[in-house]
Amino acid sequence: MYRNRKLLNLLSTIPCQNCGIQDGTIVAAHSNQLKHGKGRGIKASDAMVAALCYPCHMELDQGSKMSKEERKEFFNDAYQRTMQYLFENDLIEVK
Repeated sequence: MYRNRKLLNLLSTIPCQNCGIQDGTIVAAHSNQLKHGKGRGIKASDAMVAALCYPCHMELDQGSKMSKEERKEFFNDAYQRTMQYLFENDLIEVK
Protein backbone atom coordinates (compact mmCIF):
# COMPACT_ATOMS: atom_id res chain seq x y z
CA MET A 1 0.00 0.00 0.00
CA TYR A 2 1.43 3.38 -1.02
CA ARG A 3 2.03 5.80 1.87
CA ASN A 4 3.53 9.27 1.56
CA ARG A 5 3.42 11.72 4.47
CA LYS A 6 4.86 14.53 2.30
CA LEU A 7 1.91 14.23 -0.11
CA LEU A 8 -0.63 14.27 2.72
CA ASN A 9 1.03 17.34 4.23
CA LEU A 10 1.14 19.05 0.83
CA LEU A 11 -2.63 18.72 0.43
CA SER A 12 -3.18 20.78 3.57
CA THR A 13 -1.65 23.78 1.77
CA ILE A 14 -4.09 23.96 -1.15
CA PRO A 15 -7.77 25.01 -1.32
CA CYS A 16 -10.58 22.54 -0.74
CA GLN A 17 -11.20 20.90 -4.09
CA ASN A 18 -14.93 20.81 -3.50
CA CYS A 19 -15.94 24.20 -2.08
CA GLY A 20 -12.74 26.21 -2.64
CA ILE A 21 -12.29 27.33 0.96
CA GLN A 22 -8.71 27.77 2.17
CA ASP A 23 -9.02 28.12 5.92
CA GLY A 24 -6.43 25.80 7.43
CA THR A 25 -8.79 22.84 7.83
CA ILE A 26 -7.80 21.15 4.55
CA VAL A 27 -6.90 17.48 4.91
CA ALA A 28 -6.15 14.53 2.68
CA ALA A 29 -9.46 12.68 2.35
CA HIS A 30 -8.85 9.05 1.38
CA SER A 31 -11.16 7.21 -0.98
CA ASN A 32 -13.79 5.02 0.67
CA GLN A 33 -14.06 2.78 -2.38
CA LEU A 34 -13.01 -0.87 -2.22
CA LYS A 35 -11.41 -0.63 -5.65
CA HIS A 36 -8.97 1.94 -4.23
CA GLY A 37 -7.83 -0.37 -1.41
CA LYS A 38 -10.27 0.68 1.32
CA GLY A 39 -11.08 -2.14 3.72
CA ARG A 40 -12.33 -2.68 7.22
CA GLY A 41 -9.90 -0.66 9.34
CA ILE A 42 -7.65 -0.02 6.32
CA LYS A 43 -7.32 3.33 4.57
CA ALA A 44 -7.05 3.43 0.80
CA SER A 45 -3.67 4.16 -0.74
CA ASP A 46 -2.27 7.66 -0.24
CA ALA A 47 -2.30 7.85 -4.05
CA MET A 48 -6.11 8.04 -3.80
CA VAL A 49 -6.62 11.22 -1.80
CA ALA A 50 -8.45 14.48 -2.39
CA ALA A 51 -7.82 17.83 -0.68
CA LEU A 52 -11.01 18.60 1.26
CA CYS A 53 -11.87 20.98 4.10
CA TYR A 54 -13.18 19.51 7.33
CA PRO A 55 -16.90 20.08 6.55
CA CYS A 56 -16.63 18.59 3.03
CA HIS A 57 -14.61 15.63 4.34
CA MET A 58 -17.19 14.98 7.07
CA GLU A 59 -20.04 15.15 4.54
CA LEU A 60 -18.22 12.66 2.33
CA ASP A 61 -17.51 10.21 5.15
CA GLN A 62 -20.48 10.61 7.51
CA GLY A 63 -23.02 12.95 5.98
CA SER A 64 -26.58 11.97 5.24
CA LYS A 65 -27.21 14.18 2.21
CA MET A 66 -25.70 11.91 -0.47
CA SER A 67 -26.40 8.44 -1.76
CA LYS A 68 -23.57 5.91 -2.12
CA GLU A 69 -23.31 6.72 -5.82
CA GLU A 70 -23.25 10.47 -5.13
CA ARG A 71 -20.44 9.93 -2.62
CA LYS A 72 -18.41 8.08 -5.24
CA GLU A 73 -18.95 10.89 -7.73
CA PHE A 74 -18.15 13.52 -5.07
CA PHE A 75 -14.82 11.85 -4.26
CA ASN A 76 -13.91 11.16 -7.89
CA ASP A 77 -14.54 14.79 -8.86
CA ALA A 78 -12.52 16.13 -5.90
CA TYR A 79 -9.70 13.65 -6.62
CA GLN A 80 -9.48 14.74 -10.25
CA ARG A 81 -9.47 18.42 -9.29
CA THR A 82 -6.79 17.74 -6.63
CA MET A 83 -4.46 16.02 -9.09
CA GLN A 84 -5.02 18.71 -11.72
CA TYR A 85 -4.30 21.46 -9.16
CA LEU A 86 -1.09 19.77 -8.00
CA PHE A 87 0.27 19.33 -11.52
CA GLU A 88 -0.83 22.70 -12.91
CA ASN A 89 0.72 24.54 -9.96
CA ASP A 90 3.99 22.60 -10.18
CA LEU A 91 3.54 21.11 -6.74
CA ILE A 92 4.33 17.58 -7.92
CA GLU A 93 6.27 16.35 -10.91
CA VAL A 94 6.88 13.17 -12.85
CA LYS A 95 10.46 11.92 -12.86
